[in-house]
Amino acid sequence: MSKPQRDRDRARSKAKRREEYFATRRKKRQKRLALVLAAVLALSGLGTAAILMMESSGNATGNTSQGESTDANNPCPQPTDVVAEPAFQRGKPPSSDLAEDRKWSGTLTTSCGDIDIELDGKNAPHGVASFVSLASEDFYNNTQCHRLTTEGIFVLQCGDPTGKGTGGPGYTYGPIENAPEDDVYPAGTLAMARQGGDGDSMGSQFFITYEDSTIPADDAGGYTVLGQVTSGLDVVRTIAEGGLSTNGVAPHWPIAIEKVALK
Repeated sequence: MSKPQRDRDRARSKAKRREEYFATRRKKRQKRLALVLAAVLALSGLGTAAILMMESSGNATGNTSQGESTDANNPCPQPTDVVAEPAFQRGKPPSSDLAEDRKWSGTLTTSCGDIDIELDGKNAPHGVASFVSLASEDFYNNTQCHRLTTEGIFVLQCGDPTGKGTGGPGYTYGPIENAPEDDVYPAGTLAMARQGGDGDSMGSQFFITYEDSTIPADDAGGYTVLGQVTSGLDVVRTIAEGGLSTNGVAPHWPIAIEKVALK
């Protein structure tokens, strides 16, 4: 084979490899964008009536108690005594005065370890009052965290006794409080879930960001920031390392809130 021919063959081979490389990159980028969009749409549907867009079309998230809890690599014990229905249903939210215009400290005792939190009763009085009230009535006891996102937006979502993303305390409330102006929720943020476009749809469900996450505001605004995780964020990150269960929504390694203590 002549040298010019070899040069042409090498050039064609190089061009083919370059084309394949960029095609692979495009596919990966499209997949990442799709996952981010799905996460954004899911978060925009957070709330007491419907947490995920997929649920409205009849596809349930599934209960995390039916996930792959037998995984030998699971660092947490299988949650026990998990409730299947809300502990109670109340007609209206508590007065915002219950937040007492102060900082609250407390601990989420989970099946995977303690998560210490601080709540901002001054800047999120309605949200903190509701959270404090529900915690005092053991509403969150033995409830599984039913949703995990691992692409683009990094959150673990909890607070639904049904474990399906549709449960709540029997009331909703608003308005949105203490939402970041830049839509950035730093790692360790504790915020309320809600329905997309409805700032008065908050109930009992909340989420914790385990990495910095940009969550775009919708027509109603952002998401009420109750406070911050002060220690124990590694518990959430450990669960995130396990990835998603086969339903693509719940954590592969189940985690449940056993009790919430605040002071």
